[in-house]
Amino acid sequence: MLSTADLHFFATVARAHSLAGAARELDVTPSAVTQRLQELERRVGVRLVERTGRRVTLTDEGELLAARGQAIADDLASLSEVLAARRGVVAGHLRVLAPLGFGRHHVAPIAGRFCAEHAEVRLELVLSDRLGRVPETSWDVAVHIGELRDSSLVAQRLAPNDRIVCAAPALVARHGAPADPSALRDLPCIALRENDEDVTLWRFTRPDGGVTQVRIEPRLASNDGDVVREWAIAGHGVIARSEWSVADDLRAGRLVPLLGSYRMPSADVVAFVGARRGRSARTTRFVEYLRDALTPAPWREGKG
Repeated sequence: MLSTADLHFFATVARAHSLAGAARELDVTPSAVTQRLQELERRVGVRLVERTGRRVTLTDEGELLAARGQAIADDLASLSEVLAARRGVVAGHLRVLAPLGFGRHHVAPIAGRFCAEHAEVRLELVLSDRLGRVPETSWDVAVHIGELRDSSLVAQRLAPNDRIVCAAPALVARHGAPADPSALRDLPCIALRENDEDVTLWRFTRPDGGVTQVRIEPRLASNDGDVVREWAIAGHGVIARSEWSVADDLRAGRLVPLLGSYRMPSADVVAFVGARRGRSARTTRFVEYLRDALTPAPWREGKG
């Protein structure tokens, strides 16, 4: 006899392609995953996976269980949601994916409030700057900053967000303010390595409407936006950062904007919802909740 817990467990193993990956997603030890998988295989009487090094490959029976089990789990979840809707409540398991920095500062508190208002929702928030590399089957709602290249997903805009080139006043005093983007080649710059973007190629729209770009040679680089921002405040270099990240520093004078007559491509905050999950009341309600919480954009409050 299989339970819904068994179906969810094996779906995680199938999605992770490794016992270590499944252990991380389930927040248990790899040995616990191995023991549970062996017990599941014993009960169903067939081998479900083949182990090759650190990876696992599904057997034909494993493929069948993963596909049919996911369909059954989805049907049960849908049935539970319909019954909850009859009672006028939002319920079910909601998996949210968001960028590291923005997720920590904005999505996490919003998600907490959402669960406080909807007691029958179980929400799991995963923070990652690699949306393009995370399987769509592993999340229900994905929050993203900017454009997602090579994707068939339809973006729903949540909030405006510009990209701003800025630096500490002390750095500008030492080196002077750049008159145009080409001058950035002579200034110390800092790169934020996130997503799969070419982070050292900075693009600008000129005052005449044309487009120009410059290849920077960063003295410092990090995959953590807070680290990059702190380096800039300390005067170590020029950064190109999202408005949401540096708005408070610009207002407080810790950072000053540069190249005011040039504009970088905007990076609006958007949400993606898979086509199948788009019909879910909890995903629809959560996206609406996000949009309401980010309207007006918190980083633009008090902005003239």
